[in-house]
Amino acid sequence: MITNFEVLSNKISGTSKVFLDKARKQVNSAYTMRNWLIGHYIVEYEQHGEDKAVYGDRLLEKLADNLKENGAQGMSGTNLRLFRQFYILYPQIHQTLSDEFQSIDFQSVVVDRTMPNRIYGSSKELLSKLSFSHFIELFKADTDAKRIFYEAEAIRNNWSVRELQRAMNSLLYERTGLSIDKPLIVEKKDREVLIPENFFRDPYMLEFLGLKEKTQYTESDLESSIIDHLQSFLLELGKGFCFESRQKRITFDNTHYRIDLVFYHRILKCHVLVDLKMGEFSHADAGQMNVYLNYYKENEMTTGDNPPIGIILCAGKNETLVKYATAGLAHKLFVSKYMINLPSEDELVQVLEEESERINN
Repeated sequence: MITNFEVLSNKISGTSKVFLDKARKQVNSAYTMRNWLIGHYIVEYEQHGEDKAVYGDRLLEKLADNLKENGAQGMSGTNLRLFRQFYILYPQIHQTLSDEFQSIDFQSVVVDRTMPNRIYGSSKELLSKLSFSHFIELFKADTDAKRIFYEAEAIRNNWSVRELQRAMNSLLYERTGLSIDKPLIVEKKDREVLIPENFFRDPYMLEFLGLKEKTQYTESDLESSIIDHLQSFLLELGKGFCFESRQKRITFDNTHYRIDLVFYHRILKCHVLVDLKMGEFSHADAGQMNVYLNYYKENEMTTGDNPPIGIILCAGKNETLVKYATAGLAHKLFVSKYMINLPSEDELVQVLEEESERINN
């Protein structure tokens, strides 16, 4: 019986958490099952498609383009490869399908591998306890034995994706095999508490549910002001810059990144990606920009587009630095064709320094 205000509040909070957790599990299971089925369809087509020779090695790229034109979300070439890999590594998951999918002839597809015995053998348990992001990490295990070990430990210890990443990166499987007492428990201080509300902020889930992702900025006042000023400066140049996005989220290798500014240049017919770093330039900054450029080349370029260009701006304490990243484009071609339509590095340095001085004074 509800006898006072505190009891009322606790009852409502507890009920909300229970049903949020139920919703999380149902959405996660549906999303993971969808990805597995897509993987099955791809492998089935590769084995039986009458016109598969037309597409050859470019099948997934062509399929991604077609799906994008038809409005399908989250169907990049990279994701389709993950779905295909998911099916090949876990073909037994068809046992958990609901009645509406039982008419599919799963026996028509041959998976050329021996199915290992699992510590947690139930496909239903795998789907109910692990998210697709967990599976993406498990794909990286180079043997079935390692994969089964990490599956079992992730389920037994209720690991988050980050905890699973840490365990795999620290070679827990190898270390456990060499130890006497086989410690399998993650240090308590490193444990993460799963909050159901956060699950529904996951970019994968928002994309699957067709919901718009709300960007949460983590920019400092100075960083935000510089990006504002830079955005205005490029648009006012009148040299073909068309604004597309700010804090654009991309996902690569199961990690989410955000690009500060994305433009499309209508004269150069390419995307221009801008990344601001509040500190000195490092080679890691260049590496990260190359990840962005490669992602755009694979997932965002359409027929008639030129390869994307990156601009790295570093507002360090001792030096302001601007570097163009061209992802392998010949230097002569970049200078002769691209730079006549892009601001010089000196112009961009001036923009950064002026805005930094204005904010600090």
